Amino acid sequence: MAVPMGSGPTVRRILLGSQLRRLREGVGISREDAGYHIRASESKIIRLELGRVGFKYRDVEDLLTLYGLTETAEREQVLALAREANQRGWWQPYSDVIPHWFQSYIDLEESASLIRGYELQFIPGLLQTEGYARAVVSGRPGVRKDVIDARVDVRMNRQKLLARPDAPRLWMVIDEAVLRRPIGGRRIAQAQINHLAELIDQPRLTVQVLPFNVGSHAADGGAFSILRFPAPDLADIVYLERLTGAVYLDKHEEVHEYMLVMDQLAVSSSTPDKTADVLRTIAATL
Repeated sequence: MAVPMGSGPTVRRILLGSQLRRLREGVGISREDAGYHIRASESKIIRLELGRVGFKYRDVEDLLTLYGLTETAEREQVLALAREANQRGWWQPYSDVIPHWFQSYIDLEESASLIRGYELQFIPGLLQTEGYARAVVSGRPGVRKDVIDARVDVRMNRQKLLARPDAPRLWMVIDEAVLRRPIGGRRIAQAQINHLAELIDQPRLTVQVLPFNVGSHAADGGAFSILRFPAPDLADIVYLERLTGAVYLDKHEEVHEYMLVMDQLAVSSSTPDKTADVLRTIAATL
């Protein structure tokens, strides 16, 4: 059970649930019987094994005993993961100002080895300047200044993962409309494009621009992100954000469809070596 560096509770729950499922299936115990053993329903076992709910330490102990895992070293490894799965992520002090459905994404982002995405509204959050981020967050009507400040803090803290020794590879396709939209006004928008131009030489970052002249393209459903993880027990995940929520897709056929779209976008976009020229040209016209 290799746990990626920087992993928070969401990833650890997924890894723990996967381990419990393998142990249960290995001894031929049904989900219904496992649920009965810990005074829970079959649906509760399903949610536990998918990592979608928190774990009670005593329940994990009881399930390990039921599954016959009594060898001290291996049992302790699973129990240690159960303890860690209940720890707080660095973002949880901000849980009152960031949506609950986005907190899981922050955890997954921290654990990813590859993040690919398409953006058509904003510069990706991991690449935003503080001024641009503040303009984006302030776009929602009726948001208090302290809430805006806290959300900007979260966005800036997220960017620290790019400085880690095991930083994920980030490969983004940005629609030309994003660069021409003067978020925060001309000065902030130009500063953001210049900041992006300074970042693109980083070896683990690839940025492409999808030009207007492409016309209709494969991503007609809107923006999305695809996350891949170093741990073999973690399937690729597609993240789709909406105004009041988000969807996480992990079925192979769904993820594969988005991978195909991502590849098509990359082919239709400017090549990475031309991105700096595109950015400079657009910045000069704002």
